Amino acid sequence: MNLREIFTVHIINSTCFQEYTLYIFMVVFIIVSYLLFFVPCNWKKKIEFEYLTGGGINVMNRKASINNLRKNGPKELPPPYPNGWYSILESFELKRGEVKNVFALGKQFAVFRTLSSSVYVLDAYCPHLGANIGTGRVFGDTVECPFHKWRFRGTDGACVFVPYSSCVPKSSKLQKWTSREVNDHIFVWYSADPELVPWEIPALSEIEIERFVYHGRNEFFVNSHIQEIPENGADIAHFGAVHDNCFLSGTELSHKSIFKDVGVHNWQPSWKPTNIKHIAIVTLKHSLVVAEKFNVFQMDITGEQIGPSYVHLHLDSPSFGRIKVVQTVTPIAPLIQRVIHRFYAIRILAPVIKCIIFAESVMFERDMNMWNHKIFRRRPCLVKEDMMIVSFRNWFEQFYSENSLTFSEAYENISW
Repeated sequence: MNLREIFTVHIINSTCFQEYTLYIFMVVFIIVSYLLFFVPCNWKKKIEFEYLTGGGINVMNRKASINNLRKNGPKELPPPYPNGWYSILESFELKRGEVKNVFALGKQFAVFRTLSSSVYVLDAYCPHLGANIGTGRVFGDTVECPFHKWRFRGTDGACVFVPYSSCVPKSSKLQKWTSREVNDHIFVWYSADPELVPWEIPALSEIEIERFVYHGRNEFFVNSHIQEIPENGADIAHFGAVHDNCFLSGTELSHKSIFKDVGVHNWQPSWKPTNIKHIAIVTLKHSLVVAEKFNVFQMDITGEQIGPSYVHLHLDSPSFGRIKVVQTVTPIAPLIQRVIHRFYAIRILAPVIKCIIFAESVMFERDMNMWNHKIFRRRPCLVKEDMMIVSFRNWFEQFYSENSLTFSEAYENISW
């Protein structure tokens, strides 16, 4: 082979290499772009106990909860299940024609969706011989017990079919729970007072009409009383103590991080009730300051606390526009709370939202580090700057009543 031929082969090989490199780059770019813009983020924090959809709480979890109860003392703690709406499933977790056993509020629920997409919530245990119908099957608007194939109607919980008998006992009825499906969650109304009328859960219009898309979620399990979590919004002093360090420095404030001095989060918080009895508002003016002088990011946050367990968060930034976050807090059992945040915005903001999910998750875990190792003080020692906490507790008191289960009663009645 002469020099000219060698040179020609070299050019061809070089051209082929460049083409292959370009193809690989394009494939990687497409995959990364797809992941960034179309695959929702899912941040789930594992701690010493774990939520089991089908079986409730395992032995070690129960032991940890009882030890925490003893640490607090039943007389010090408010009732574990305030009156209100609670998310027991996210909509995506329940397909058409599917039934699920869900453990929440110390109870076992059978939650099922018909082929026409209607959702019903019933007590899980069959009145016949106690089988869990949450492990059964869906037939039309009924759910079938897996043990003897008795069928129960979703609209009222009545037994409508016994396959081996022409007689259906009048007492064969399951409790039917009031439920709603809104904002990608399935809610159940829990109240110790039957005469209490459920308020309506407001729908976020951007989600309902699909102007905003779903970008991801995070999920946490917190070892605390449910009241501790929304009370954070009224505890204005904790923002500077817990949330001022840059989110890049991580969740453990005691650990040194090279990012600790990168920036400082400034917060101007406020909390107040509204003229709608069961709604309160927390507002946060937030800014991230780098090098003590460069304000690189600003955001106004408005949180609507709707009842004891549900929050609409409206985030407005001059840089990125509007973002919506839905927060739910569900007591799985006394002192075990499942907290979920779901994030919505326009599609083009997907990379930004993933960063915000990371930052919010870090900030929430910092709060978890406090909740998981503290006790509830019914009569705390406060200074005048803490008066919003007093206002919050006075407002939150409306969700308890004389008929609310005490902690002792909740543990006696829990469906472990």
